[in-house]
This record gives sequence, structure tokens and C-alpha cells, in this order.
Amino acid sequence: MRTITFIVRRLLHSILVLLGLSILIFVIARVMPGNPARMAVGPRAPQEVIDRMSERMHLHEPIHIQYYYWLRDALQGDLGTSLVTRRPVVEDLRDFFPATLELTLFAGVIMGVGGILLGTISAQHKDSWIDNALRVVSYLGVVTPSFVFAIFFLLLFGMVLGWMPTTGRLSPDVTPPPTITGLITIDSLLSGNVKAFLDALWHLTLPGVALAMGGLAQESRITRSTMSDNLSKDYIASARSLGIPEGVIMRRFLLKPSLIPTVSILGLDFAGTMGNAFLVELIFNWPGSSRYGIDTMLRKDLNAIVGVVLVLGVVFIIVNIVVDIVVSLLDPRIRLSSEAGG
Repeated sequence: MRTITFIVRRLLHSILVLLGLSILIFVIARVMPGNPARMAVGPRAPQEVIDRMSERMHLHEPIHIQYYYWLRDALQGDLGTSLVTRRPVVEDLRDFFPATLELTLFAGVIMGVGGILLGTISAQHKDSWIDNALRVVSYLGVVTPSFVFAIFFLLLFGMVLGWMPTTGRLSPDVTPPPTITGLITIDSLLSGNVKAFLDALWHLTLPGVALAMGGLAQESRITRSTMSDNLSKDYIASARSLGIPEGVIMRRFLLKPSLIPTVSILGLDFAGTMGNAFLVELIFNWPGSSRYGIDTMLRKDLNAIVGVVLVLGVVFIIVNIVVDIVVSLLDPRIRLSSEAGG
């Protein structure tokens, strides 16, 4: 019951957050240099056409009136028409968002599993050459941007060695599965198309690993630091004095409480990768919403800009709620009701 109450309260708070976010991004998009009406009709359009488009887009109205018309349509599921694709923004997001979601989910799995595994190994061999080597790798992962890894992987594994595909989500000779969720790996499994699943997973590897490197290094450092601190706790010393094997102590008594800060940061890193994926998507020609968002910003596509930012806002909210629930399961001392009340 506490969990349900917590989720309901967070969802109600999230509505206010999304409303404030929509106002902020709407105002920023409107004050950006450039005339959206001229961009919509083209640079050679006569002035009367531009004026009609401005009236249609309510650009002559005060900005709060413009926001009222946008919000009225948005509540009805209409985010307007993209000036870039000439299609409804909702349709563009429906087509582009699954690709980014699939890429970030793949990167999130790598960040979580790889970061926790490397951090655990590093903590088990604290101050040894293994620990020092993994710490150096972690520092390199933190300070190196994802697009640098993307270019390196593309050149080395894609072009020099020729081991991995470098563009797109599927090979041209592979029949795509029917669209169910928009995630090719999931749709392939649901339709029983194993060849498409393996090929999609192969295409995900390079951009997914490149996107995950920073988060993987961060999760590894946090896991190692937390486990090292917990190793000095009294309950670990008591477990060792009872003759419990070191591996059991690590898995059953040390890992679970040490994962709380890792899970919290992992949630933020996962949500952040969705907004930071634009260069990786550009390098690997990945047809995702991050790349679409950059194109719309460069062309001052107001409706699409607001739509992309709102989707990212919804992702952050959902991830934060999920992280709070997972953390409460890892540590029963943390009560969701107290957080919800705060």
C-alpha cells in the first residue's frame, strides 16, 4: 500500500514538473533567433505567405497566448507539425523514439552489469595490481566523451578490422520483424525471427558500448568505493569470524547494501544517455530521437523541440520513480512513505 501511495504522489508531482518543463522549453524555443514561419514555408516564400503562416502559428499573439494554444492541442495528443519532416511530431516521436530507447536500454544493461562486476572485482582485490588497472580504466572512461569511443570503435572494429557493422539497425539482407514495440530485438523475439534478433544485437554492440563507457566507469568506481567502505564494517568482521567463506560474504552480506548508491547513479546515467546519445547516433547513422532532436534544434523546429524535451522529461521522471522503488527493496530501512511525505 505504501508503494502504491508513493507512486501516485510522485505521479501527481510529476504532472507539475512536466507542466513547468513545458513552459520553460516553450519560452526558450520562442525566443531563439530566427523566424519559425519563414523556416516553415522556405526562404523564397513571399511575405504574404509568411504572414499567413505566422497567423496560423499564432506568432503575432503574446507568448502566453501561444502557450495556451499549444497546451490545448497537446492535451488532445497533438504536439503540432514538424517543420523538418512535415509530419505530426507525435508520429515522428513514435518512429524515432524506439530506436533511442533500444540503444539506451542496451547501454544501460552494459553500464549496470559491467560496472557492478568491475567494481566488485576491484573491491575484492583492493590495492592490488588488478585494482589499480581497473581504476585507471575507470578514470579513462569517466574523462573520455562517448563520441570519442564511438569514433574509435567505428574506425578500429568497423573499418580497419571489419568485424562489426557500422551503420543502421539491421543489415540490408535481413528481413525486419513486424513492428510491435518498435524495438527490433524485442519484436524479433516476439515474432520468432532469431536471425533478425542476432543481427540487431550485433548492430547495437558498437554504439551501445560506446554510449555506456562513461556510465560503466562511473558505476564501477562507485561500487568499488562503497564496497571498500563496507568491508570495514563490524558485521563483515563478525561474518568472517564465524568462518563464512569470503565469496558468500561478498554476495550475500556486502553486495546488496553496496548497490544502493550505484543504483541511484545508474538511473541518472541511464536517463542522461538518452539525451547525450545524439553524437553517437550521428556517427553510427542511428535513426533515433536524439539525432532527430538535434536536427530540429538546428532548424528551429519549435513543435519538435518541445516534443523531444518533454519525452526526455517523462523518461527522467519514470527512471527516478523506478530507482526509488528499487532502492527501497535493496534496503528495507528506507521507507517510501517518508520520501513521499517529504
